[in-house]
Amino acid sequence: MQQSISDNSQQVVELLTTLRQQRFSPPAWWHFLKRCWDMSCATANANLALNRSWLYDTILMTILTVCILMITCIFEGPEIMVRLLPGFLFCMLWQQSDLFWHLGLHYHPQTRQLFQSVGMANILTGMRGMSASFLIGRLTGGVSTPSSLVLFLLLIGVVTDVLDGQVARYTKTQSKLGQIIDSETDFCFYTALTMILVQSGMLPLWFAVTIVLRFLLPFLATVVCYFIFARSILFGSTLWGKYAGIALCMSFFFVLIPPQFTPITHIYALPLLIITTALLIIAPSIQLIKNKDALYGLE
Repeated sequence: MQQSISDNSQQVVELLTTLRQQRFSPPAWWHFLKRCWDMSCATANANLALNRSWLYDTILMTILTVCILMITCIFEGPEIMVRLLPGFLFCMLWQQSDLFWHLGLHYHPQTRQLFQSVGMANILTGMRGMSASFLIGRLTGGVSTPSSLVLFLLLIGVVTDVLDGQVARYTKTQSKLGQIIDSETDFCFYTALTMILVQSGMLPLWFAVTIVLRFLLPFLATVVCYFIFARSILFGSTLWGKYAGIALCMSFFFVLIPPQFTPITHIYALPLLIITTALLIIAPSIQLIKNKDALYGLE
């Protein structure tokens, strides 16, 4: 399998080089996507246990999605459920498809042997992704979200964000796949959460812009390196990033905390927002500096 992974990596580099040489034309994109899909299918067919694990994970996410829609229908009415349905389902389909496309990256970092199970860590990340999909569905459907529901989803996001990394380390199942979907999920979850809080007037616009840029800039840098320079970089966990994440979650909690605690939180809200803003700028800046060679296309 190690040779298979190396061959796939070389094929991806060749595909990206061809895509760039053909100036990202529609036929070049079609060829690139088709070959990537064929490689993903080949990986799944050659690793039936992993493919079966992905299928079980998809069934679990489907059951949870149906349960969320039923609960929404019961407590908010069928009209609200129908309005958030398209965005919610699209995001969930994208999430599971994206997981399938990247199964070939679910390998041990030292032995480069593919894991034969999606793993509990990635399932926890998927649950945070489901929360993000639900929030995006409400946003695209023009459905207002009560602060109590936002707080509940924030708790789910924070708990799964802490646990997925811990579980991956405990079970020794860290992989590039986990890093990718964790970064993508954080981007979607915290961006959707921020947009909802701005929409409800609970967050100042300048703070929201800082949050979005904190996740958007590393994402854009990764895309540029991948498609322009045909190389992959990942913005992994750092100490500054952890501090920024803790401060960001505290800021959200201060905003969403029940009204009876408002006099207490009001005192610390602005200083906390300022500190969080500084950390949100420092954390990605350090990561960009560390990856400057890749960003400039250097060896």
